[in-house]
Amino acid sequence: MSTTIESKPLEVFFDGDCPLCTKEIAFVRRLDKKSRVLFTDIASPGFDAASIGRTQDDLMARIQARTADGTFIDGVEVFRQMYAAVGLSPLVTLTRLPGITQLLDAGYQWFAKNRLRLTGRCDEGTCTPRARA
Repeated sequence: MSTTIESKPLEVFFDGDCPLCTKEIAFVRRLDKKSRVLFTDIASPGFDAASIGRTQDDLMARIQARTADGTFIDGVEVFRQMYAAVGLSPLVTLTRLPGITQLLDAGYQWFAKNRLRLTGRCDEGTCTPRARA
């Protein structure tokens, strides 16, 4: 039986070719004792971004998630929703404090823009995700 977003409060779309991203997802999976988050690897050969109304480039640009009602969220809000789903609500509360919110948003924006370079996926000055099968 395949899992769908209807059975989970949150579906997180992550880049399975990104070493930092997969470490973060593995951490959250360990905490997800109630299986409240569906993790979808957008780098998986069988993944089709069009099936969720997105483009691969759009999904690669920023982490995104879909809530059970079909709403898409992105950036730091994905981490907040994901952490809340696995029981880290006190941490989420701290991330909403004035100043902290802006710092996290700016930090994530910088990371997202430089993620391919930071994770060693640039060749000869060109940063691109791996070729899709």
